[in-house]
Amino acid sequence: MKNRLILSLSGNDIFSGGGLHADLATYTVNGLHGFVAVTCLTAVTEQGFEVIPVDGPVFAQQLASLKDVPFSAIKLGLLPNLEVAGQALDFVKKRADLPVVLDPVLVCKEHHDSEVSAVREELLKFFPYVTIITPNLAEAQLLTQKSIQTLDDMKAAAQALYELGAKHVVIKGGNRFDKERALDLYYDGQNFELLESPVLASNNTGAGCTFASSIASQLLLGESVLGAVKLSKQFVYRAIEQSDQYGVLQYET
Repeated sequence: MKNRLILSLSGNDIFSGGGLHADLATYTVNGLHGFVAVTCLTAVTEQGFEVIPVDGPVFAQQLASLKDVPFSAIKLGLLPNLEVAGQALDFVKKRADLPVVLDPVLVCKEHHDSEVSAVREELLKFFPYVTIITPNLAEAQLLTQKSIQTLDDMKAAAQALYELGAKHVVIKGGNRFDKERALDLYYDGQNFELLESPVLASNNTGAGCTFASSIASQLLLGESVLGAVKLSKQFVYRAIEQSDQYGVLQYET
């Protein structure tokens, strides 16, 4: 039986709605023991919301500290620059037999176009070594260099990401195409699966991190990739629905 050790390479969200905070909370709900190597800090400054990358040698020391921990799954979140992304890639390459979820966080308003382009090229190198990628629409557009305006465009982008090397893809569409339904699209190179849930009247944001870490959790627990995606969509829906309550959320049966 697999152990219940799971690792996130994620950023610190100063508002605790996403990043490593969302990852660890999700792992705890699933009965897993979460570890984190911190990729960046965040803060609100006079210039706005700022991402502060962890120094490369410090990130390298974090990974070296964890090299002998027998993780059963890995989730990758915000990789803020080429140095951190390159070190994360080297770490993952040595553990390509594990379930690995890549949430390719590319759209940060503090990034310049040149920085986004450079990190995009680095993220594409991860595709052969990860189990599934979970971009939102904006990230899928940046990764594929294709405009996504319709559901057919979304399918074309999923196919393009597969052709770029991703084994499984789920594009988070949200309510962009239908204000009443949150639509996500899964693709495995052969079949499409459209996943939908009602749009909740909520101000909660940052669900993408929770979605990706839930998928990683379910893969560790033995679910198929599509099964993990479906359970995770349900989990995020219930987490938002019950966001003003405390306690362990339960999956519907």
